[in-house]
Amino acid sequence: MWKPVHLYIPLLIAVVIAIPVVGASLDSTTRLWTFDDDPPGSLPPEFQVGTLFDGRVAGEWRIIQIESANSGKRALGQLMGKGAEHAYKVMLIQGTTAADLDFRASFLPVSGKADMGGGLIWRALDDRNYYLTRANPLEQNIRMYRVVKGVRHLLENFNQTIDVNRWHTLRVTHQGCRVNIFYDDKQVFNLCDKTFHDGKIGLWTKSDAVTYFDDLQWQHLR
Repeated sequence: MWKPVHLYIPLLIAVVIAIPVVGASLDSTTRLWTFDDDPPGSLPPEFQVGTLFDGRVAGEWRIIQIESANSGKRALGQLMGKGAEHAYKVMLIQGTTAADLDFRASFLPVSGKADMGGGLIWRALDDRNYYLTRANPLEQNIRMYRVVKGVRHLLENFNQTIDVNRWHTLRVTHQGCRVNIFYDDKQVFNLCDKTFHDGKIGLWTKSDAVTYFDDLQWQHLR
Protein backbone atom coordinates (compact mmCIF):
# COMPACT_ATOMS: atom_id res chain seq x y z
CA MET A 1 0.00 0.00 0.00
CA TRP A 2 1.41 3.40 -0.83
CA LYS A 3 1.43 6.12 1.74
CA PRO A 4 1.98 9.84 1.17
CA VAL A 5 5.10 10.45 3.21
CA HIS A 6 3.57 13.42 5.02
CA LEU A 7 0.93 11.03 6.38
CA TYR A 8 3.34 8.27 7.36
CA ILE A 9 3.35 8.62 11.18
CA PRO A 10 4.99 5.74 13.04
CA LEU A 11 4.65 6.02 16.83
CA LEU A 12 2.55 9.17 16.34
CA ILE A 13 5.59 11.18 15.26
CA ALA A 14 5.26 12.92 11.90
CA VAL A 15 8.10 12.07 9.53
CA VAL A 16 8.94 13.95 6.36
CA ILE A 17 11.43 12.38 3.99
CA ALA A 18 13.33 14.67 1.67
CA ILE A 19 16.06 13.72 -0.78
CA PRO A 20 17.94 16.74 -2.11
CA VAL A 21 18.08 16.87 -5.90
CA VAL A 22 19.46 19.76 -7.89
CA GLY A 23 16.59 21.61 -9.54
CA ALA A 24 13.81 20.00 -7.50
CA SER A 25 10.95 22.31 -6.58
CA LEU A 26 9.29 22.42 -3.17
CA ASP A 27 5.92 21.13 -4.40
CA SER A 28 7.20 17.66 -5.33
CA THR A 29 5.10 14.61 -4.48
CA THR A 30 6.57 11.64 -2.62
CA ARG A 31 5.24 8.10 -2.11
CA LEU A 32 6.65 5.37 0.08
CA TRP A 33 5.94 1.63 0.03
CA THR A 34 7.18 -0.39 3.04
CA PHE A 35 4.70 -3.31 2.61
CA ASP A 36 4.40 -3.62 6.39
CA ASP A 37 0.60 -3.16 6.29
CA ASP A 38 0.04 -5.54 3.36
CA PRO A 39 -1.02 -9.13 4.19
CA PRO A 40 1.50 -11.84 3.23
CA GLY A 41 0.55 -13.43 -0.06
CA SER A 42 -1.17 -10.29 -1.32
CA LEU A 43 -0.07 -7.61 -3.78
CA PRO A 44 -0.79 -3.88 -3.49
CA PRO A 45 -3.57 -3.04 -5.98
CA GLU A 46 -1.49 -0.44 -7.81
CA PHE A 47 1.26 -2.99 -8.56
CA GLN A 48 0.63 -4.46 -12.01
CA VAL A 49 2.52 -7.56 -13.15
CA GLY A 50 3.60 -7.57 -16.80
CA THR A 51 3.73 -10.48 -19.22
CA LEU A 52 6.61 -12.56 -20.55
CA PHE A 53 7.47 -12.79 -24.24
CA ASP A 54 5.22 -15.86 -24.54
CA GLY A 55 2.25 -14.14 -22.87
CA ARG A 56 2.54 -15.76 -19.43
CA VAL A 57 2.44 -13.69 -16.26
CA ALA A 58 5.88 -12.17 -15.61
CA GLY A 59 6.80 -13.85 -12.35
CA GLU A 60 5.33 -14.61 -8.94
CA TRP A 61 5.20 -11.27 -7.16
CA ARG A 62 3.74 -11.16 -3.65
CA ILE A 63 4.23 -9.82 -0.14
CA ILE A 64 6.28 -12.12 2.08
CA GLN A 65 6.90 -12.32 5.81
CA ILE A 66 10.64 -12.10 6.46
CA GLU A 67 12.47 -11.41 9.71
CA SER A 68 15.42 -9.95 7.82
CA ALA A 69 13.40 -7.39 5.84
CA ASN A 70 15.19 -4.11 5.22
CA SER A 71 12.64 -2.50 7.55
CA GLY A 72 9.75 -4.06 9.43
CA LYS A 73 9.10 -7.76 8.82
CA ARG A 74 7.59 -7.78 5.32
CA ALA A 75 8.91 -7.24 1.82
CA LEU A 76 7.85 -7.73 -1.80
CA GLY A 77 9.28 -10.85 -3.40
CA GLN A 78 9.69 -12.04 -6.96
CA LEU A 79 9.62 -15.76 -6.21
CA MET A 80 9.60 -17.50 -9.61
CA GLY A 81 12.99 -19.23 -9.62
CA LYS A 82 12.94 -20.35 -13.23
CA GLY A 83 12.79 -18.70 -16.62
CA ALA A 84 14.48 -18.41 -20.00
CA GLU A 85 17.40 -16.05 -20.67
CA HIS A 86 15.13 -13.25 -21.86
CA ALA A 87 12.30 -13.81 -19.37
CA TYR A 88 12.00 -10.32 -17.90
CA LYS A 89 9.90 -10.30 -14.71
CA VAL A 90 8.41 -6.80 -14.93
CA MET A 91 6.23 -5.08 -12.33
CA LEU A 92 4.82 -1.58 -12.99
CA ILE A 93 3.22 0.71 -10.41
CA GLN A 94 0.09 2.55 -11.46
CA GLY A 95 -0.32 6.26 -10.66
CA THR A 96 3.40 7.04 -10.90
CA THR A 97 3.68 8.54 -14.38
CA ALA A 98 6.31 11.28 -14.37
CA ALA A 99 9.10 12.73 -16.45
CA ASP A 100 11.39 14.08 -13.73
CA LEU A 101 11.72 11.82 -10.70
CA ASP A 102 13.79 10.45 -7.87
CA PHE A 103 13.22 6.71 -7.32
CA ARG A 104 14.97 4.34 -4.95
CA ALA A 105 14.44 0.86 -3.51
CA SER A 106 16.28 -1.69 -1.43
CA PHE A 107 16.77 -5.17 -2.87
CA LEU A 108 18.02 -8.50 -1.56
CA PRO A 109 19.55 -11.00 -4.03
CA VAL A 110 18.35 -14.39 -2.82
CA SER A 111 19.10 -17.00 -5.49
CA GLY A 112 19.62 -17.64 -9.17
CA LYS A 113 22.02 -19.67 -11.32
CA ALA A 114 21.43 -18.09 -14.73
CA ASP A 115 20.75 -14.62 -13.36
CA MET A 116 20.55 -12.91 -10.00
CA GLY A 117 19.61 -9.60 -8.42
CA GLY A 118 17.21 -7.09 -9.91
CA GLY A 119 16.58 -3.50 -10.76
CA LEU A 120 14.48 -0.39 -11.12
CA ILE A 121 12.30 0.63 -14.07
CA TRP A 122 11.25 4.20 -14.83
CA ARG A 123 9.64 6.28 -17.59
CA ALA A 124 7.93 3.04 -18.60
CA LEU A 125 5.37 3.32 -21.40
CA ASP A 126 4.41 -0.33 -20.79
CA ASP A 127 6.11 -3.62 -19.88
CA ARG A 128 8.06 -3.59 -23.18
CA ASN A 129 9.39 -0.01 -23.25
CA TYR A 130 11.26 1.58 -20.35
CA TYR A 131 14.58 2.57 -18.79
CA LEU A 132 16.23 0.00 -16.54
CA THR A 133 19.11 -0.09 -14.10
CA ARG A 134 19.95 -3.39 -12.50
CA ALA A 135 22.59 -4.96 -10.23
CA ASN A 136 23.74 -8.55 -10.83
CA PRO A 137 25.85 -10.39 -8.20
CA LEU A 138 26.70 -13.19 -10.67
CA GLU A 139 28.28 -10.75 -13.12
CA GLN A 140 29.43 -8.38 -10.36
CA ASN A 141 28.26 -5.31 -12.22
CA ILE A 142 25.62 -2.62 -12.45
CA ARG A 143 24.14 -1.66 -15.80
CA MET A 144 21.71 0.79 -17.32
CA TYR A 145 19.62 -0.11 -20.36
CA ARG A 146 16.92 1.31 -22.52
CA VAL A 147 14.40 -1.42 -23.35
CA VAL A 148 12.54 -0.89 -26.63
CA LYS A 149 9.89 -3.36 -27.76
CA GLY A 150 11.22 -5.86 -25.23
CA VAL A 151 14.83 -5.66 -26.44
CA ARG A 152 17.56 -4.33 -24.14
CA HIS A 153 20.11 -1.79 -25.38
CA LEU A 154 23.09 -1.32 -23.06
CA LEU A 155 23.86 2.31 -22.20
CA GLU A 156 26.40 1.99 -19.36
CA ASN A 157 28.27 -0.70 -17.39
CA PHE A 158 30.01 -0.41 -14.01
CA ASN A 159 31.93 -3.30 -12.40
CA GLN A 160 31.02 -3.58 -8.72
CA THR A 161 31.36 -6.21 -5.99
CA ILE A 162 27.80 -7.13 -4.97
CA ASP A 163 27.28 -9.38 -1.96
CA VAL A 164 24.45 -11.92 -2.01
CA ASN A 165 21.98 -12.34 0.87
CA ARG A 166 22.57 -8.75 1.87
CA TRP A 167 20.33 -5.74 1.31
CA HIS A 168 21.53 -3.13 -1.18
CA THR A 169 20.01 0.08 -2.55
CA LEU A 170 19.55 1.33 -6.11
CA ARG A 171 18.51 4.93 -6.79
CA VAL A 172 17.85 6.85 -9.98
CA THR A 173 17.26 10.55 -10.54
CA HIS A 174 16.13 11.70 -13.98
CA GLN A 175 15.59 15.35 -14.92
CA GLY A 176 15.26 16.33 -18.57
CA CYS A 177 17.71 14.03 -20.33
CA ARG A 178 20.10 13.80 -17.38
CA VAL A 179 20.21 10.46 -15.55
CA ASN A 180 22.12 9.73 -12.35
CA ILE A 181 22.34 6.21 -10.90
CA PHE A 182 23.47 5.38 -7.37
CA TYR A 183 24.36 2.00 -5.82
CA ASP A 184 24.44 1.91 -2.02
CA ASP A 185 24.55 5.73 -2.10
CA LYS A 186 27.60 5.79 -4.40
CA GLN A 187 27.09 7.42 -7.80
CA VAL A 188 27.96 5.06 -10.65
CA PHE A 189 26.40 6.67 -13.76
CA ASN A 190 25.81 10.18 -15.07
CA LEU A 191 24.53 10.32 -18.64
CA CYS A 192 21.99 11.83 -21.02
CA ASP A 193 19.35 9.90 -22.98
CA LYS A 194 16.25 11.21 -24.74
CA THR A 195 14.45 7.99 -25.73
CA PHE A 196 11.57 8.10 -23.23
CA HIS A 197 10.03 11.36 -22.01
CA ASP A 198 7.83 10.10 -19.17
CA GLY A 199 6.19 6.98 -17.79
CA LYS A 200 5.65 4.76 -14.76
CA ILE A 201 8.12 3.28 -12.32
CA GLY A 202 8.50 -0.40 -11.58
CA LEU A 203 10.68 -3.34 -10.56
CA TRP A 204 12.54 -5.94 -12.60
CA THR A 205 14.21 -9.33 -12.35
CA LYS A 206 15.32 -11.74 -15.06
CA SER A 207 15.43 -15.44 -15.83
CA ASP A 208 15.63 -17.53 -12.60
CA ALA A 209 16.54 -14.70 -10.20
CA VAL A 210 14.64 -14.70 -6.90
CA THR A 211 14.83 -11.22 -5.37
CA TYR A 212 13.16 -9.33 -2.52
CA PHE A 213 12.42 -5.59 -2.59
CA ASP A 214 11.62 -3.21 0.24
CA ASP A 215 11.22 0.50 1.06
CA LEU A 216 10.39 1.85 -2.38
CA GLN A 217 10.40 5.63 -2.48
CA TRP A 218 9.28 7.69 -5.49
CA GLN A 219 9.43 11.45 -5.74
CA HIS A 220 7.80 13.28 -8.64
CA LEU A 221 9.96 16.34 -9.29
CA ARG A 222 7.90 19.19 -10.71
